[in-house]
Amino acid sequence: MTYHPKSEFMNVMMTRGFLADCTDYQGLDEALSSGVTPAYIGFDATAKSLHVGSLIQIMMLRWLQKTGHKPITLMGGGTTKVGDPSGRDTERSLLTPADIDANIAGIKQVFAAYLTYGDGATDAMMINNAEWLDGLKYLDFLRDIGRHFSINRMLSFESVKSRLDREQSLSFLEFNYMILQAYDFLELNRRYGCLLQMGGSDQWGNIVNGIDLTRRVLDHEIYGLTSPLLTTSDGKKMGKSQAGAVWLNAEMLSPYEFWQFWRNTTDADTGRFLKLYTELPVDECERLGALQGSDINAAKVILANEVTTLLHGGDAAAKAEATAREVFEQGGVGDDLPTLTLNADDLGDGISVVQLLVRSGLAGSGKEAKRLIAENGARLNDEPLTDAGLFMDASALAQPIKLSAGKKRHALVQLG
Repeated sequence: MTYHPKSEFMNVMMTRGFLADCTDYQGLDEALSSGVTPAYIGFDATAKSLHVGSLIQIMMLRWLQKTGHKPITLMGGGTTKVGDPSGRDTERSLLTPADIDANIAGIKQVFAAYLTYGDGATDAMMINNAEWLDGLKYLDFLRDIGRHFSINRMLSFESVKSRLDREQSLSFLEFNYMILQAYDFLELNRRYGCLLQMGGSDQWGNIVNGIDLTRRVLDHEIYGLTSPLLTTSDGKKMGKSQAGAVWLNAEMLSPYEFWQFWRNTTDADTGRFLKLYTELPVDECERLGALQGSDINAAKVILANEVTTLLHGGDAAAKAEATAREVFEQGGVGDDLPTLTLNADDLGDGISVVQLLVRSGLAGSGKEAKRLIAENGARLNDEPLTDAGLFMDASALAQPIKLSAGKKRHALVQLG
C-alpha cells in the first residue's frame, strides 16, 4: 500500500494495523478530510456480551470518534432474527425478540466504556435495524430492493460458496441475510447520512453489496473499509482461550480473567496487540513489542493494564495486576482469582479433583483434566497434583483450596 492518507483516521488505521482493504482509499480519505463523517459497524445480538473477537471493531469506532468523526453502533435487532452465515458451518439457532432485547441491553454496557453517546456532531449513536426491518412489507421489499441482487453473484460470495461446496445446508432465511445487511447501509445513509461501513474482512462481500445497492437506489457515493481477521501467532482464532470465549461483560468474565488473557499473550503478538488494542503511541508499541527474554513480560503487563483500563477502568486493572503479582511472585492465593463456591448438595459425600478442574474452568472436560494431571500440568495449593482419582470432602475444603493449570491459570474452590 503506497497511498499516503491526508485524514488522521485513515493514518491511524494504516499505521496501527487495522486496515485490510478499502473500496476507495482516495475517495474515503477525501470525505474524512472534508468534515465529520458518520460510519457504522453492525453487531448482531446473539449473546448478552460481545467477546474479544469484536474488540478490534470497537477500537476502530473509538479511533473514529477520537479523530473527529461520528460512530454508529448498529444493533442487529432485525438481522439477529435471520442469522449471518459468514464463517459458519451450521444455521444459527433462532432467538425470541425478548432474548434479542436482553442481549442488546448487555452489549450496550461495553460500548459505553469506549464511546461517548449523545446529540453532538461527533457523539456516537446506537441504532437498532429493527427500526426499518421489522416493518418491511415483503412484496414491496422484493420489488424495490430484491431486483437489484443477482443470484449468480450471491452464490459466488465466500460465506455462501463454502457452505455449498461442503454440501452443508444453507436456509433461504440465511441466504436473505446479505440482502438485509446491504439494505441496512442504504437506510443508514438515507436516514443518518452514514458514508462508511466497517467490518472484518469476512464482511467484504456484504459491504460491497450495500455500496452497490445504495448507488443504484439513491445514487449516493459511500465507502467500505475492512480490518484483518485476527488470529494469534500460533494460528488460534482471536477471542478464544482454553477456558472458552473471552467475554467483555464483567458478569460473564471477571476483570482479573480478562487481564490474565492479555498477560498470557505470546511474545510474537505483543507489539501487534499493543498497536490494535491500546492507545499508546505506535513507536512505543513497537519498542515494547521488540523486547526480548524476560523483558517482554513487562510489555505484556502494560498491554494487560492498558486494555483492562479501557474496558473495566484503572482500579480493576490495578487490582488484577496486584492479584497476579501475589499469585505468581509471592505464591499467595490473591483476592480476585476466579472462585468456585460449592454448597452441601454439590459436595455430597465428596467431589473428584477432576470435576473441580472442569467446574472451575481450568479444564474443558474430564478427559482434558485427566490429561493435565497425567502430564504434570495441574497443582493443588501449589503442590503437584498427580492423583486423578483424588476425592475432596468437606474437611478437605474447610479452607479454600487453590487449583492451578499450568503456570498461569488458577482458581479458588471454597464451601459456601
